[in-house]
Amino acid sequence: MEYTEKLEGMCPVAKGPKHGPAPIPEEGKWVEAKEIKDISGFTHGVGRCAPQQGACKLTLNVKDGIIQEALVEVLGCSGMTHSAAMAAEILPGKTLLEALNTDLVCDAINTAMRELFLQIAYGRSQSAFSEGGLTVGAGLEDLGKGLRSQVGTMYGTNAKGVRYFEMAEGYITRLALDANNEVIGYEYVSLGKMMEAIRNGVDPRDAYKNNLGSYGRFAEAVKYIDPRKE
Repeated sequence: MEYTEKLEGMCPVAKGPKHGPAPIPEEGKWVEAKEIKDISGFTHGVGRCAPQQGACKLTLNVKDGIIQEALVEVLGCSGMTHSAAMAAEILPGKTLLEALNTDLVCDAINTAMRELFLQIAYGRSQSAFSEGGLTVGAGLEDLGKGLRSQVGTMYGTNAKGVRYFEMAEGYITRLALDANNEVIGYEYVSLGKMMEAIRNGVDPRDAYKNNLGSYGRFAEAVKYIDPRKE
C-alpha cells in the first residue's frame, strides 16, 4: 500500500466503534452480509434491451452466494431467446458477483441480472422472510402446469378494435362478441397441457379438443370471430 508524503507525515487517530453493515432479511433470518457467500435468497429481476424492443424476467435461487437455479423468460427478438438459452446454462454454479460480471449477450438479460442483484443485495428478495428460503426447483412453480411462461399478447387498432391472441390460460382461438360487437369472452386452448397429452400418446385432435376452455360469457355470444383472421 502506498501513501502520499503528506499523509505519511500525519499522526494516527484511533478509530471509534466498529459498526458492521445493517442486517438484511434473508430466508427468515437477519444477516450482516459482508461477503458474497453471505447472500441467499430467491427473487426476480426485470430488464429491457437498449432499443426497448424486448424484455427479460430473470429468476434466481441463490444459496450461500452460489446460484443454484435460474429461470430466464424473454419477450422480444429471436436473438434474445438464444441468449436466454445460453444464460440458463451459464448462470447456475456461478457466484452472484461472477454472474453480475458475466456477459449474457442480450442487453435485457444483463439488465435483469443487475436489477436482481440490487434486490437481493439489499434484502428485498421474495424469500426474505421465508424460513430456510425456497427449495431449489421453486422457479418451475412460476410456470404452472405444462411449464410454459404466462404471457399476454393483445393487439388493438382504432379502425378495427381489439384482438386477444394469448392469455394466461393459453392460445386464444375465438373471441365472443355481443350484439354491440363488444368482447364478452373468449375460447382458448391450453398449449402446455395439450402438448403434454400428445407426448403421452393422445391423438393430437383429441388432445386439442380436450384442452379447449372458455372464459367470460362465451356461450352467450351473438357472434364468434377468429382474432387472427377476422
